[in-house]
Amino acid sequence: MTAAELSLRHSYTEGDADTPVLLLLHGTGGSPQDLLGVARELEPAAGVLAPSGPVSENGMARWFRRLAEGVFDHEDVVVRANQLADFLVDAREKYGFGGRRLVAVGFSNGANIAVATALLRPDALREVVAFAAMRPLPDPPEGDLTGTRVLLSNGEQDPMAPLPSTEQLIADLRSRMAEVRVHRHPGGHQLTVDGVREARAWLRA
Repeated sequence: MTAAELSLRHSYTEGDADTPVLLLLHGTGGSPQDLLGVARELEPAAGVLAPSGPVSENGMARWFRRLAEGVFDHEDVVVRANQLADFLVDAREKYGFGGRRLVAVGFSNGANIAVATALLRPDALREVVAFAAMRPLPDPPEGDLTGTRVLLSNGEQDPMAPLPSTEQLIADLRSRMAEVRVHRHPGGHQLTVDGVREARAWLRA
């Protein structure tokens, strides 16, 4: 099986065998290279799996369709979360990292697909660092997410991922027994140095 035969275009770097594999999920209009610097800040020797969003919106890569700014196509969220989960299952087999931790690191749209995948497919993804995420599904299925760990880093002035939506996401995760750590910063829709520092400590805890 070649990289092209997996369901998502991607790059993979093995890293050190005793480190996690970081799944990098870019934001709208981004590319698999966008979060490489963040990955190196989190764990310089980590493996890196960096796919490209399969949906095009006016030429911009995304992970799922939306109907308007902040209004998601929820049926497509489910389809694409399962597509990402299946890709991860296949990538584990192809690259042989099944014994290592797999930690998603996503920003914005990438963070949203990461938490959706963790909610829907814990068999494929159980650890997520989500920068600027909001609630991706209005009514996620019930299930026991014991063993799932999520760090949510959000701006208090973020118009694109408003805190009420994030609070609903936190409730969704905690009611299903996921472990959630919450980080807030005073800014908007962005990655911050403090957020990355918090994520590094969380990753190594």
